[in-house]
Amino acid sequence: MDDEYTEQDTAERDRQGRGRLLLGGTLATVLLAAVGGTVGWVLADPGTPETGSTPAAAGPGPASPSEAPTTARPTTARATTTPPPAATSGGLTVPRLVGLDFEKARDELHDRKLGWRLVFGAGSGRTVTRTVPAQDTSVRPGTTVRVEVSGPAPEVEVPDLVGEDCADAADELGDVGLFPRYPTGNRGEVVAQVPAADATAHWNDQVAISCGGGSTPTSGVTPTP
Repeated sequence: MDDEYTEQDTAERDRQGRGRLLLGGTLATVLLAAVGGTVGWVLADPGTPETGSTPAAAGPGPASPSEAPTTARPTTARATTTPPPAATSGGLTVPRLVGLDFEKARDELHDRKLGWRLVFGAGSGRTVTRTVPAQDTSVRPGTTVRVEVSGPAPEVEVPDLVGEDCADAADELGDVGLFPRYPTGNRGEVVAQVPAADATAHWNDQVAISCGGGSTPTSGVTPTP
């Protein structure tokens, strides 16, 4: 009887021991899991945002070189051409006469109210080779332009001036390339002339005319210097 009780009691104690063992293992597992979770939470960075959260937008940084506004520096244009000569009254300039027949050149100067002085050369021809002042130069009205001609002074026939007003006679001489000389003054009517009408002279020669009943001029043609 005692032996049977003893065996039953022993078996019961074995079952209880296994139950305690199983319960202890379960509790140990649960406890370890809890401790591990706590330790993991403590070690985790509390400042790290949760997965899927959007960080706050950063403020605008410095503009890139391509975005930075640029301001072009003002530039000053430099004159690269020579300024034209100062304009004179009415913008008058010496016309382009080089290469023209000298009579045509004289007419051009007359039309612009400029004087002229023909200087004939030792070559041949009637063309203008040079002017002083040079062509396109700004000048004042009345300026005398020196006109150099390639060849010698051509011959010209002296007009008949007797009986004409002295001023009109001077204009007629100028038309044919001659210049008047007034031995008795330049007022009144022409009463005599030297050389006589129809005589041969050359361009730039002088013709002596007596005006207003003065004395008769000496004979001969005086070339203009």
